[in-house]
Amino acid sequence: MKYYIVDAFTDTPFGGNPAGVVLLGQDTPFPDEKLMQQVAAELRYSETAFVQQNGPSEFTVRYFTPCSEVDLCGHATIATFGLLRREGLIAEGSVCLNHTLAGDLQVKVNGHVMMQMAEPQVIVPLLDEDYLHEIMAGRRAKEWPDMPVEVISTGLPDIIMPVCSVEALNALKPDMDALTELSRELNVVGVHAFALTDDGYTAHVRNFAPLYGVPEESATGTANAALTYYLYRRNIVKHDAECQFMQGEAMERPSVVDTILGTDGISWVGGQCAIVASGELLV
Repeated sequence: MKYYIVDAFTDTPFGGNPAGVVLLGQDTPFPDEKLMQQVAAELRYSETAFVQQNGPSEFTVRYFTPCSEVDLCGHATIATFGLLRREGLIAEGSVCLNHTLAGDLQVKVNGHVMMQMAEPQVIVPLLDEDYLHEIMAGRRAKEWPDMPVEVISTGLPDIIMPVCSVEALNALKPDMDALTELSRELNVVGVHAFALTDDGYTAHVRNFAPLYGVPEESATGTANAALTYYLYRRNIVKHDAECQFMQGEAMERPSVVDTILGTDGISWVGGQCAIVASGELLV
């Protein structure tokens, strides 16, 4: 099996969010799930995508963290379709169909990769905001914005948590054990924290998902799509507005995630990618 290391949401190697991508070829069956899990654990990236080609512009993609399979991963999808374009398996300007466990989603390849997200859903769990703030910042944060915490899914559910400033965002030091347990109780991936800014970006963000073996992620497509919907519900962004989120600064892997929420209610997430390495899996 041929594998690649691809940095998503950046055009510069060693920036953005790295993903493993394993190309299986047209109609090649997926390996045994145990083997795919072992490969993802060996590569050690937050997600590894296994890609089966079903037709000229139709693919089935499965996503594995080092711990388990997940329904969808934004940055691994950007990495996958950027790689497919680079390898000549799809053409510039293509509109592809991506079969995932989260549903069938379109991917547009035109200058950069934009992927369709699942319809946004607001989930209402029994969430104690004071407890969440305590495990995310302890006593370091004295104030929080007058905006609610919500759980929103555009394929994967995340806790969307506002903070007052970029400085407060960068100061977050979650209790990972407590966050893991809370994420399990609420059946969410983790916490997507954000601070609104006036520096040209829609917001600066950080994402924490220790339940899935990812203490912090440098770029998160699904969570930023969920954040876009959160901001739309508060009249902070409008339909068809192009949003840009800066993520990964605290990890020294700056990433730029582009999102659009269409008038039809469909969310799109995208960006650039940089292919770093390739090799052969001898299994």
